[in-house]
Amino acid sequence: MNYLAHLLLSGPDPDWRLGGLLGDFVKGPLRGEFPPAIEAGIRLHRRIDARSDAHPAYVDALQRLGPEWRRYGGIVLDIWFDHLLSRQWDDWHPYSLDNFCDQCWRDFHARRRYIPPGARRFMQRAEQFRLLQSYPDRDVIARTLERVGQRLRRPVALQAALPAVTAAGEALERDFDLLFSDLMLDARRFREDFSGFDNK
Repeated sequence: MNYLAHLLLSGPDPDWRLGGLLGDFVKGPLRGEFPPAIEAGIRLHRRIDARSDAHPAYVDALQRLGPEWRRYGGIVLDIWFDHLLSRQWDDWHPYSLDNFCDQCWRDFHARRRYIPPGARRFMQRAEQFRLLQSYPDRDVIARTLERVGQRLRRPVALQAALPAVTAAGEALERDFDLLFSDLMLDARRFREDFSGFDNK
């Protein structure tokens, strides 16, 4: 899953949402450097990634891209699934995508002291250029794949995977719907269990 999916799966709490985003930037053991709810969001992010990678629908989706994308297909799918999520947004969340993203950035500004420099730079760009709100646009996804591919240790033209993605379009939508439905349930249970543990 990519940024937009992690923000949504983190639930309504701003600290959890920040942790959900920071999961891509904070590595290694969590030792209390962040408030408990932010660390819980990071733990949920890691759980979602592990559950997603092992989910049959995700495995099927990777196979649909073909063997030439075996190594980088996960990156392509994560970004493409954010595209699908953004296009179906009204099916998954009661507020508009614009309002959701704007609220996230406002909440994160108030928690700036907890945001590492790399994450802060990403958030500034995402807010300035309305990156997540533009994910329904396929051209934006192509440019995003290109930029991500250029940042790899050995640059790869990830946007070249789009024909394979398009060819498997309807099947990938079904894969996404199955995967995300399960992840929504799992994330909700995780948040509820954590809250119950926290109150004991």
